[in-house]
Amino acid sequence: MGRVDETPAVGGVVPSTPASEAGLSFDEFYHAHYRSLTVQLAAYSGDLGQAQDLVQEAFCRAFARWSRICRYDDPLAWVRRVAWNLATSRWRRLRTAQLFLARQREEHAPGPSPDRVALTAALAGLPANQRRAVVLHYLADLTVPEVARQEGVPEGTVKSWLHRARAALAAQLTEKQGGAA
Repeated sequence: MGRVDETPAVGGVVPSTPASEAGLSFDEFYHAHYRSLTVQLAAYSGDLGQAQDLVQEAFCRAFARWSRICRYDDPLAWVRRVAWNLATSRWRRLRTAQLFLARQREEHAPGPSPDRVALTAALAGLPANQRRAVVLHYLADLTVPEVARQEGVPEGTVKSWLHRARAALAAQLTEKQGGAA
């Protein structure tokens, strides 16, 4: 009886003997070489589970073509090459995916400053028409006539809203600054 890590000879055939010379069936070929290929791919990839998957896939591809592959001088070389190519392809796909994910990561912006929080809270305390007038005039850079046209009101009404809004914002912001000091 051999060591645990040795591949047992199947049907009296030494595993290193080419399958065409020994007349191995696919099952015998698989059992003779699966373990050694898995060890090779595990050493290459650093992941036993991945190596098992890659070798299994290579053998599946060999099985689909076994009537042709069994006539090769060294069918094991074909399976080994397929397994290594699969490992390289998987590594490239993983690298591409990681690069893509690295470019897609959200960048964290710093939180709003205390002044911005106070201004947002003060704007929220304004009546809706005054808040719209302030946002359109100061943030969207619309003129008073443009705000009046958008809101469907006379220019004097927009001026009144802006005046009241500025007074209310000044009172709220001054009050908050005075209470914080």
